[in-house]
Amino acid sequence: MPWNINVDPLGSLAVSALVAAVPIFYLFWALAYKRMKGHWAAISAVVIAMLISIIAYGMPVNLAVLSTFNGFIFGLWPVCWIVVTAVYIYNLSVETKQFEIIKNSLATITDDRRIQAVIIAFSFGAFLEGAAGFGTPVAISAAMLAGLGFNPIYACGICLIANTAPVAFGAIGIPIVVGAGVSGVDLMALSKMVGRQLPFFSVLVPFYMVVVMAGWKKAVEIWPVLLVSGGSFALTQFIVSNYIGPYLPDILSAIISIIATVIFVKIWHPKESWTFSHEACAEGKACLQYTFGQVFRAWAPFILLSIFVAAWGIKPVKAYLDQIATIKFPITGLDKVVIDHLGKPKGAVYAFNILSAAGTAILFAGILSIPVMGASLGTALKVAGRTFNQLKWPIVTIGTILGFAYLYNFSGMAITLGYAFASTGVVFPLFAAFLGWLGVFMTGSDTSSNALFGKLQEVTARQLGIDPVLTVATNSSGGVFGKMISPQSIAVATAATGYVGHEGDIFRFTLKHSIILTFIMGVIAMLQAYVFTWMIPQWEQAVQSAVQAAKPAAQAVASSEGLTYLVATFAISAFIVILSRVVGRGVVR
Repeated sequence: MPWNINVDPLGSLAVSALVAAVPIFYLFWALAYKRMKGHWAAISAVVIAMLISIIAYGMPVNLAVLSTFNGFIFGLWPVCWIVVTAVYIYNLSVETKQFEIIKNSLATITDDRRIQAVIIAFSFGAFLEGAAGFGTPVAISAAMLAGLGFNPIYACGICLIANTAPVAFGAIGIPIVVGAGVSGVDLMALSKMVGRQLPFFSVLVPFYMVVVMAGWKKAVEIWPVLLVSGGSFALTQFIVSNYIGPYLPDILSAIISIIATVIFVKIWHPKESWTFSHEACAEGKACLQYTFGQVFRAWAPFILLSIFVAAWGIKPVKAYLDQIATIKFPITGLDKVVIDHLGKPKGAVYAFNILSAAGTAILFAGILSIPVMGASLGTALKVAGRTFNQLKWPIVTIGTILGFAYLYNFSGMAITLGYAFASTGVVFPLFAAFLGWLGVFMTGSDTSSNALFGKLQEVTARQLGIDPVLTVATNSSGGVFGKMISPQSIAVATAATGYVGHEGDIFRFTLKHSIILTFIMGVIAMLQAYVFTWMIPQWEQAVQSAVQAAKPAAQAVASSEGLTYLVATFAISAFIVILSRVVGRGVVR
């Protein structure tokens, strides 16, 4: 029997919104004040949200349970699959002593922890975000920083702060594509608008993360490096998003940023290298203790990871893999049973994309990395078992948090909060940023936040006489700063660094920075709405282009093209494996 969502079940939008916010307030309290372990905070928050959905919103018990289950299995696959495979590659690198070579090679570029953080967390993390998204950059870069000797809380916190500016264009632009498809605004106009908001933060974030890490004076000491890193990223991000489209801003910006930063650091270096207080004082750049071949071999697994992740982000590849190995099934009893506030039935079809999931791309890289690292089959299996054991509680946390997000969506509580934000009138552009922030906090995904609130942003903007392309873009741009406090993202970071059980500490570490940066984004949106209106791209209603962009990639490309890309990917990867075995020597098993 169909069940209709009621966005104002208590007869007062303010009261309904307050009640709907209780589980979120509880999560803040549990993580920030009580420092509760992530899985217990998530489980108890789901129980509270379920009680509110049933009692206050009148949601049938079976629908509340099925909604949570739908989100939980999505959390297991594909999100947790990414985390498991990414951490596996890192653990195998550590087990085979290859990561020691990586650490030494990085130290020859710079032993300055500030610059290492910028290169790995910001630039390399942005590349992974652009190629895969959904937790991959935090899992890999946080594990690498922890392996280099970073204090776990800084390894987690710095990577979460760094993983902001690239998020809106992550996973080959999926958040922008979804935002355009849901809201009905023109895809290119939305890409341009986000590209006229986030570059400000692309310049700011490297400086901001170093201030958080080392203090203002220490950040100023390396301002040329920060300007080169952030400036090159921001300029490329603006050009690509405004003149090419939403698919490649992160990948191209990250590549340019890495190259520019490494070259610059070879030319200029601060007088004194900075390390954490628990470390011995640095004495300048280290000498390279390994041959070029050994260094190449140590980095080869991460080169393979980048190749596979980038290839899996290409639409023809994803389409081909989806076509040959995707199992879809409706969640019986939930699919099209819930009627949303617009009178449309909500679909609940789970897609088990065995091959096209980003985690599977990382798995292929991991399998090819076994001979590259010189690991035996026994060692590889032992590391796999240890990785699963290491991640058992983060898997529970991530799955439960996604269940929480889906329950909010299907019960109508998320829309209630959205309407409450929409009632702010002339200051709505400011709150539009916080609406996107709230969506990412709840779901862990800028894509999900755009799907949840994109149409609401567009409708509200029209009612207030504001250009809707601005508010939809602000939903995405503001949402990126919710990423650093999302329980899902925090669980990924703690899992990757072995800091499980300290999710509350990470939440406290990032919370104020998340709010500050979101507020700045809101102020920028206000200025663009009423002062610098020329920054908003002119557009005509182009629903058809948005619909076309939102169609499954399988309808846009031929399968043969995807197969060609796949063959090329494996051929290049095989060449790297063979080359690494030929030129690499001195493997420690």
